[in-house]
Amino acid sequence: MMQKSKVVTFALMVILFTTNILPVSAVDTLGPSDFELESWSKTIDFFDYVRVYAAQYNKTPPPEDSHAYLYLTYVNVSGMQMLYAGLSNITVEQTALTIPIQTFMMHYKSKDGLKDVVTGTSFMMLLAFNETEDNNLPQSPDRNDTLYASFSLGCDLSQYFKDSTPPSLNSKTEIIPLTTTDNLTWTWGMKYTNLTALWWKTSIDPNNPNRDPKPIAITRYDELTFIYNLTINRETGEATLNIDYYIGKMTDLWVIWWLLFIPVTVHFNATGCYTLKGVKLSDETIYDFLQSQGIKMSIVQFQSTVVLDHSTYYNSNGANVTDNDVFVDNSTVSTFAGDGERIFDADFSSKREYNLFNYTADPTETDFTTYNTTTRICKIAGFARNPIFQVHTSLMRFIPLVVAHMDPELYQQAKDYLLDMSYADYFYVIAYPVYGGYRIEHDPTYTAYCSLTQEEPTPPPDQPSTFPKEGLIAITGLIVAVAIAYTIIRRR
Repeated sequence: MMQKSKVVTFALMVILFTTNILPVSAVDTLGPSDFELESWSKTIDFFDYVRVYAAQYNKTPPPEDSHAYLYLTYVNVSGMQMLYAGLSNITVEQTALTIPIQTFMMHYKSKDGLKDVVTGTSFMMLLAFNETEDNNLPQSPDRNDTLYASFSLGCDLSQYFKDSTPPSLNSKTEIIPLTTTDNLTWTWGMKYTNLTALWWKTSIDPNNPNRDPKPIAITRYDELTFIYNLTINRETGEATLNIDYYIGKMTDLWVIWWLLFIPVTVHFNATGCYTLKGVKLSDETIYDFLQSQGIKMSIVQFQSTVVLDHSTYYNSNGANVTDNDVFVDNSTVSTFAGDGERIFDADFSSKREYNLFNYTADPTETDFTTYNTTTRICKIAGFARNPIFQVHTSLMRFIPLVVAHMDPELYQQAKDYLLDMSYADYFYVIAYPVYGGYRIEHDPTYTAYCSLTQEEPTPPPDQPSTFPKEGLIAITGLIVAVAIAYTIIRRR
């Protein structure tokens, strides 16, 4: 059982990386003994490990000036292991790119002490939306609305900024260090400032998921912050994770209109609307414009759970929510093992409200108004098959390859489950219907139901912290996934 636990621990680490090939400047090393420690936080250049693999197996490595920086935190307490990864940036040649994707993973024994559980949640993107007359899911982005996917990709922006300097797609990343007061309560996070993102029109119609190849806007948010608070309760056997989301106000918006194939761009900020040469066109501010266009904001997240030797299903208020458009904003989505044991909750009822800070009325952003969120499970195909997520979905497909190197029996059980997201995962959208481009604060709750111990891990003896040869073999599929992501970025 100890050997199997180590295998699952390493699988947890690798699955996380395959879910998010996404990337600060100082780097640390990562070795197998790190996962026997009680806790740590590191920033690694994942391309370093790719280069080691390439040298070992005569493959072409990424260029030396290409890097993929990940901030990792790890907590290993009372038999519950939590691993988090957040992208800092990817640099390709002289170009740096930030995609604010976040993932946390947990590995633990279920409450009956018999099942190994690996569960993970990933933040995918911000999704702006404008409700149409054909809207059939009010206050939530649906297939009939006008949707704007919002995140950075490695695009050349110069064509949209003739005779003007385009904004950088890179942002500043600030790490919130891992801290604890009693080894049972842990806090960490990541803050992106001056975050610039492109907006594409997209469709989440499961029968025809797509995106417009031409961006329609470029936005700059003053911050996007994720703060994680993990509390481990040995008496109840629960590990609770609260995530505080801070979506900063928009400071700039470049709207792109297309005359056939010719882009025409104007710039909105807090003082008005301007040409790219700085000539003021009107007093309509960025917030006036977003209000007049009826723009609302939401976040898209992805959930996946594997229980060894058991199937899983998802339930909310007695209804199976798998691959359904189901509102869950005043309820909890629970994950059950096939035998009916409850193993994980995503709770949207404990903090249904969000805070909105109206910068126009209060530039200090100290006062806020509280509104209700609208949260729903979504049809999977509208996201999983959408070309805008080609990096994400490409990476996920390689999870079974990684598992195959570690546990053939688990691979045979999980290959169909993990290859087809309609079996393995669900997407959900948390919508903030009152928006206007202002700062949002919100904090949903996740709970893992565990069989916890009173024992803590014993630190291993000092040993070189290098990536093991057998680990390189285990991540063959992961290296291929990195290559796909790297190729996509270079082409863009």
